[in-house]
Parts: sequence; structure tokens; C-alpha cells
Amino acid sequence: MNTRTAIITGANAGLGLQCARALLADDPSWHLVLAVRDVARGADAVAELREPDRCTVLELDLNSLQSVRAFAETLRAAALPPLHAIVCNAGVQVVSGTEYTVDGVEMTFGVNHLGHFALVQTLLDDLARPARIVVVSSGTHDPAKVTGMPSPMYTTAEHLAHPADSEPADGRRRYTTSKLCNVLFAYELDRRLGGGADGITVNTFDPGLMPGTGLARDYSSAGRWAWGYVFPVLRVLPNVNSTRKSGARLARLVWDPALDAVTGGYFEGRRQIRSSADSYDTEKALDLWDTSEQLIMQASRGR
Repeated sequence: MNTRTAIITGANAGLGLQCARALLADDPSWHLVLAVRDVARGADAVAELREPDRCTVLELDLNSLQSVRAFAETLRAAALPPLHAIVCNAGVQVVSGTEYTVDGVEMTFGVNHLGHFALVQTLLDDLARPARIVVVSSGTHDPAKVTGMPSPMYTTAEHLAHPADSEPADGRRRYTTSKLCNVLFAYELDRRLGGGADGITVNTFDPGLMPGTGLARDYSSAGRWAWGYVFPVLRVLPNVNSTRKSGARLARLVWDPALDAVTGGYFEGRRQIRSSADSYDTEKALDLWDTSEQLIMQASRGR
């Protein structure tokens, strides 16, 4: 019987879909909200999961803070079991130039960080305790790891949100920096919630390299071909995974009773490890938090 609801952003494909599949299989108490931009694709995902009575598709476009607010209102009006988990999974990587969200924020920062920040902040009081929040980051946030991606460059959150027009676009670095923001946000949220004292745990997850996902949709044709057909061969290497394997590991952070008291952690697959040195920088975390709140307030005023 469904007694708990979990929200999974970007659940219509890739890691989010496989997380949903594993969570449905691992624990029959969960009802899933597939929070997706395209509800038709979300319906296709429900058909693939073959658990229509345990899944609800709701529209959520992290590109728009108004969409985040509308999603929360729709969720509250739905007759669903109490909300016990939020999985911040959806993400984009824009490499063909600079794009902006509906609210005028650089797209990668806006979707990967700010949209999820707004979602969690909006629904924090709706969470029934005990609850879990899981933020999907990436090993690319850590310059000490050899990932083939440029190292993050956190200047200020205001600069990340509104880069100068004259600044050369470096979409891959913007992506890795957004993944650092994911960890900074998760750790600061955990601190503000008293390290689990409020009944909510917050953990971060690195799914590893997952060739074949839609994350490379903005790459060149040659890059997309390599991502889809060459990179899968690399799964014999450490932390190169299928979406099914990483999805099951992500789902574990939602349901596993052994993790009831674990919070403020960073998981590489099933292993809890230390994240990058910068991810523990509380000054960066406070700058990110304060600026994110300001951006949400500005958007609500119609800026």
C-alpha cells in the first residue's frame, strides 16, 4: 500500500527513470511523482514502469521559477500520500553558447541549481518527517578527479547567474560549476536543518559517468556519436555505469533503512566519500544561498 510520496525530477528518462524503476521495485510503500517538463513523455515513462497506480505525472520546468511554484500548488491539491522524499535529479549541459532561463538566469546554473533550490525551499514545510532530500551532483565537481571535464570555477553566485555578455561561453565548465553548487547547497541545507535534527536528511550523489544519456544532447554530432556509441565501452572502468545501476544506487539513498541517520554525506555510487575541498567552503555556500534567495525574490516580483 502506498503510504509515502517521493518526487523525482527529470524522471521520464535516464537516471531519473531508472531511479523510479528501482524505488518501485525495492519498496512497495512509495508513490512516485514524476516531475517532468513534458507530461506526454512522463506518461510514456509511467507506461514503461508498469505501475500506473503508484505513479503521478506532474509538469515541472526548472527553467521557470513560476513553474516551480505552480508545481508545488498542484502537488498540494493532489490526493497523494504524505511527501517524504525529494530527489533533485534533472540537469542540463549547454555547450553551444549562452542560454537563459525564463527568469533571465544562465541556463545551466538556473536549471541544475536554482530551480532545485527553489523546489526544495518551496516544499520544505510540506515534507512529513522523517524525510530525505537527495541532490544529484557529479564527480566532475571535484578538480582532484580525472574526469576529462574542466574544473569548476566558482566566483560568485551572482556572476554564475548573470555572466558578462563579453565573457566567452564555456558550457562544460558551467556544468561542472553547477555540480559544485549542488554539493554546496546540500551541505548548507543540512547545516540549516541541524544535521538531521529536524527529521530531514540531506545527501548528495555522484552517479558516475553514464554514457548514452541525454546529457550530451547539445554536443556536436561527433560528440553525440561518441557519447552514445564509444563511451559505453568504458563501463569496464571504475565509476562508469549504466543508468540502471546508478538509478538503483540513487534509489537506495531514498529507501534504505540503514541510511536513516546518515546526513550531510556525499555518495559515489554506494560508497560515502569526501567531496571536493571547495564543496566544504562555507563562505561560498552562504554566497550561493543568499544570492539564490535574492534571485527567487526578484523573480516573484516579476523582474
